[in-house]
Amino acid sequence: MATSTKKTSDQALQTTLSLLQDLSGSIQQYDFAVRDVESLRDHYMLTLRHWVHRLEAHAEEARKLTNDVTYRVWRLYMSGPAHGFQTGFNNTYQTLLTKPDRGDSGLPLTRADWYR
Repeated sequence: MATSTKKTSDQALQTTLSLLQDLSGSIQQYDFAVRDVESLRDHYMLTLRHWVHRLEAHAEEARKLTNDVTYRVWRLYMSGPAHGFQTGFNNTYQTLLTKPDRGDSGLPLTRADWYR
Protein backbone atom coordinates (compact mmCIF):
# COMPACT_ATOMS: atom_id res chain seq x y z
CA MET A 1 0.00 0.00 0.00
CA ALA A 2 2.85 2.41 0.72
CA THR A 3 4.08 1.96 -2.83
CA SER A 4 0.64 2.79 -4.19
CA THR A 5 0.43 5.89 -2.01
CA LYS A 6 3.94 6.98 -3.01
CA LYS A 7 3.13 6.50 -6.68
CA THR A 8 -0.08 8.51 -6.30
CA SER A 9 1.76 11.26 -4.43
CA ASP A 10 4.48 11.40 -7.08
CA GLN A 11 1.87 11.60 -9.84
CA ALA A 12 0.00 14.35 -8.01
CA LEU A 13 3.22 16.30 -7.52
CA GLN A 14 4.15 15.96 -11.19
CA THR A 15 0.68 17.09 -12.26
CA THR A 16 0.82 20.04 -9.87
CA LEU A 17 4.25 21.11 -11.09
CA SER A 18 3.13 20.84 -14.72
CA LEU A 19 0.05 22.97 -14.06
CA LEU A 20 2.05 25.60 -12.19
CA GLN A 21 4.64 25.70 -14.95
CA ASP A 22 1.92 26.20 -17.57
CA LEU A 23 0.31 28.91 -15.44
CA SER A 24 3.63 30.65 -14.89
CA GLY A 25 4.32 30.78 -18.61
CA SER A 26 0.92 32.27 -19.35
CA ILE A 27 1.28 34.83 -16.59
CA GLN A 28 4.72 35.98 -17.72
CA GLN A 29 3.35 36.52 -21.22
CA TYR A 30 1.35 39.43 -19.76
CA ASP A 31 4.26 40.81 -17.69
CA PHE A 32 3.03 39.46 -14.38
CA ALA A 33 5.27 37.62 -11.93
CA VAL A 34 4.33 34.79 -9.59
CA ARG A 35 5.23 35.87 -6.06
CA ASP A 36 3.58 33.15 -4.04
CA VAL A 37 1.66 29.92 -4.44
CA GLU A 38 -0.16 28.38 -1.50
CA SER A 39 -2.11 25.15 -1.34
CA LEU A 40 -5.52 25.63 0.27
CA ARG A 41 -6.21 21.88 0.31
CA ASP A 42 -6.35 21.58 4.11
CA HIS A 43 -8.51 24.70 4.41
CA TYR A 44 -11.00 23.43 1.82
CA MET A 45 -11.13 20.01 3.49
CA LEU A 46 -11.91 21.55 6.88
CA THR A 47 -14.45 23.98 5.42
CA LEU A 48 -16.31 21.25 3.54
CA ARG A 49 -16.33 18.98 6.59
CA HIS A 50 -17.71 21.85 8.66
CA TRP A 51 -20.46 22.48 6.10
CA VAL A 52 -21.35 18.77 5.97
CA HIS A 53 -21.47 18.63 9.76
CA ARG A 54 -23.78 21.66 9.88
CA LEU A 55 -25.99 20.24 7.12
CA GLU A 56 -26.26 16.93 9.00
CA ALA A 57 -27.01 18.77 12.25
CA HIS A 58 -29.92 20.50 10.47
CA ALA A 59 -30.96 17.55 8.31
CA GLU A 60 -34.63 17.67 9.25
CA GLU A 61 -34.92 21.38 8.47
CA ALA A 62 -32.98 20.97 5.20
CA ARG A 63 -35.28 18.14 4.09
CA LYS A 64 -38.34 20.23 4.91
CA LEU A 65 -37.01 23.15 2.85
CA THR A 66 -36.19 20.90 -0.11
CA ASN A 67 -36.59 17.12 -0.12
CA ASP A 68 -34.61 14.02 0.79
CA VAL A 69 -32.98 13.68 -2.63
CA THR A 70 -31.71 17.27 -2.62
CA TYR A 71 -30.40 16.85 0.93
CA ARG A 72 -28.49 13.69 -0.03
CA VAL A 73 -27.13 15.25 -3.22
CA TRP A 74 -25.75 18.24 -1.32
CA ARG A 75 -24.31 16.00 1.41
CA LEU A 76 -22.54 13.91 -1.22
CA TYR A 77 -21.59 17.00 -3.25
CA MET A 78 -19.62 18.32 -0.26
CA SER A 79 -18.42 15.01 1.23
CA GLY A 80 -16.81 13.73 -1.97
CA PRO A 81 -14.49 16.71 -2.48
CA ALA A 82 -13.71 16.81 1.26
CA HIS A 83 -12.45 13.25 0.95
CA GLY A 84 -10.53 14.17 -2.20
CA PHE A 85 -8.81 17.04 -0.41
CA GLN A 86 -8.02 14.80 2.57
CA THR A 87 -6.41 12.10 0.41
CA GLY A 88 -4.56 14.56 -1.82
CA PHE A 89 -6.61 13.73 -4.92
CA ASN A 90 -7.96 17.30 -5.01
CA ASN A 91 -6.03 20.49 -4.47
CA THR A 92 -6.68 24.18 -4.84
CA TYR A 93 -4.00 26.82 -5.09
CA GLN A 94 -4.07 30.50 -4.29
CA THR A 95 -1.57 32.35 -6.44
CA LEU A 96 -0.28 35.83 -5.70
CA LEU A 97 0.71 37.75 -8.83
CA THR A 98 2.36 41.12 -9.20
CA LYS A 99 3.09 43.36 -12.12
CA PRO A 100 6.61 44.53 -11.31
CA ASP A 101 7.63 48.13 -11.90
CA ARG A 102 11.21 47.94 -13.25
CA GLY A 103 11.71 44.69 -11.36
CA ASP A 104 10.19 45.90 -8.08
CA SER A 105 7.09 44.00 -7.03
CA GLY A 106 6.23 46.44 -4.27
CA LEU A 107 5.74 43.53 -1.86
CA PRO A 108 7.63 42.79 1.35
CA LEU A 109 10.17 40.00 1.02
CA THR A 110 8.47 37.42 3.28
CA ARG A 111 4.95 36.22 3.96
CA ALA A 112 5.29 37.24 7.59
CA ASP A 113 5.96 40.81 6.48
CA TRP A 114 2.80 40.85 4.33
CA TYR A 115 0.62 40.63 7.42
CA ARG A 116 2.36 43.29 9.53
